Amino acid sequence: MNSRLLLSVKEALVQYDKEPLFKDLSFNIHEGARIALVGKNGAGKSTLMNIITGRKELDGGERWEENGVSIGYLHQDITPQEGETVFDYIFTEIKEEDKDLHAYKVEMITDSLQIDPKAQMTVLSGGQLRRAGLARALVEEPDILLLDEPTNHLDLEIIQWLENYLKNYRGTLLCVSHDRTFLANITNQIFWLDRGKIKTCPKGFGYFEEWSTMLLEQEERELKNRKSIVAQEVEWANRGVKARRKRNVRRVEQMKIMRDQLKADQSAYRRAVQKIEIKPLEGTEENAKIVAEFYNVSKTFEDEHGTVKNILDKFSYRIQRGDRIGILGRNGSGKTTFLKLLIDTLQPDSGSIKRKKELEFSYFDQKRSDLNPKHSLKKVLSPTGNDYIDVMGKQRHICGYLKDFMFDPARVDDKVCNLSGGQKNRLMLAKILANPKSCLILDEPTNDLDMETLDMLEEILSQYKGTLIVVSHDRDFLDQTVTKILAFEGNAEIDHCIGGYSDYIALKDAEKAEKKAKNSKKKSKKQPKQDETPQKSENNAPKKEKKLSYKLEYELKELPTKIETTSKLIKELNDTLKDPDFYQKDPSAFHQATKDLSDAQAKLDRYETRWLELEEMKSAN
Repeated sequence: MNSRLLLSVKEALVQYDKEPLFKDLSFNIHEGARIALVGKNGAGKSTLMNIITGRKELDGGERWEENGVSIGYLHQDITPQEGETVFDYIFTEIKEEDKDLHAYKVEMITDSLQIDPKAQMTVLSGGQLRRAGLARALVEEPDILLLDEPTNHLDLEIIQWLENYLKNYRGTLLCVSHDRTFLANITNQIFWLDRGKIKTCPKGFGYFEEWSTMLLEQEERELKNRKSIVAQEVEWANRGVKARRKRNVRRVEQMKIMRDQLKADQSAYRRAVQKIEIKPLEGTEENAKIVAEFYNVSKTFEDEHGTVKNILDKFSYRIQRGDRIGILGRNGSGKTTFLKLLIDTLQPDSGSIKRKKELEFSYFDQKRSDLNPKHSLKKVLSPTGNDYIDVMGKQRHICGYLKDFMFDPARVDDKVCNLSGGQKNRLMLAKILANPKSCLILDEPTNDLDMETLDMLEEILSQYKGTLIVVSHDRDFLDQTVTKILAFEGNAEIDHCIGGYSDYIALKDAEKAEKKAKNSKKKSKKQPKQDETPQKSENNAPKKEKKLSYKLEYELKELPTKIETTSKLIKELNDTLKDPDFYQKDPSAFHQATKDLSDAQAKLDRYETRWLELEEMKSAN
């Protein structure tokens, strides 16, 4: 039985400056849907959300919503009002007579989001404002909840709480997020915004990569077939047939239309599959193995209430050349303090920090403090105004380099203030990656980035030979880029772990289980029997099993289904090709079936090889 239709948009037209952003846009939102809205930066995701809320009027087409349906929207940007508390802000859109019904949820949600409902909105940080906005959206509990990058500026602990909360949310969700793990955990449907159209998939985001690749491969085959047909028509036109002149003139006109449309579609396809590709980063060759060393470092701060916060307490740690360190922790736990101490913009209260002589850092600041909003893209990359810049030892034209990061070269003189959040982050990356130093520090680099840029960044960092330090709440990104974890737990407690985020979670789970077992043993008050083997000491304890990362576990889980599906396809194609008259009946279909069989056999070989690789990795750990 189909679920209730809440909202529908049919054949919508939306245009800016007479250029259509959407044309013939159609989609439906049903009750109970958990939708991942996916698309490149600039594809129109925010505009689509405004169409859903009704704030953006259509230039054509129809928008329908069921009577009484409420729609809530977590915006990227929130403007605080003077004298307004968090509690006041949360209740802004709730009717007076309904406030008592919702009041009980405020304390629960603000406590889980770690924000004070009595705090003034005007004194909150950007991250706290985002949490206030999220609290408001969750307390309102609309029938359709739109979430635009809800995990930005959230700690991992809060993200996990939010995941669990949204899994039990009574209404319908539509979410934009760069956090793949978050999307995979909360969604059961995909809206892929691609070249002004929405492509829908009845499965959650975890299926997106395979599904989108399948659609693009299908489109590529169709373009090749159309190219062949157009080539035949062009050849016919070039022969200059004179008989039936009127009919031939009409056919020539149709051929020109087909050719022009094919060129446009091929160009659109190339833009859709375009990836950011630049040369891998290279770390500076150095003899010194130690980059920096913290020895008994202590640091405290006094907050606005006069409370002294202990950030580091006799902290000792050594960073070596080639280390790839991921930093986790709640806001205020000491992550930024650690980075400032490392780059020598903050001094410790006690202890010492030794750094390698002439150590140089490339620093990606999540606040984008290095970007002057009044500067043009050109001035950001070339402060002297030259048209050419040095990119890893080679001279590159600014327009060409910007194109590498998916900027339109025509925008080279645009101001930074006119860029979206994701575009600003891409510009920051372009600036830093042009000539990265031997130590690369990235503070929340994934915020506002689309998934294509994230893939590019992961690929570049995987080949970077220098020292890498990443502060991030993106679990999948950490799993793909780092090999050590520093977890700032608060009150100067810092955990160390070898591996990525998944390894850290496995370690914490094992510690919790061990602690629970010890507590249970104490409660039972049972003495061990004479023949019982004494419990092993911590040093002699067997090594905890190291699991595959979430992404690899998911890939391994999906491979048997892919192998089975591909094997069935191969059997069907072989059965079809057994027909001795197949070629005579339809040569084109015969060639296509032969090609499909070859592709399927190659895929099966890749799937089986990859399955063996992952099984070996799993058994080796």
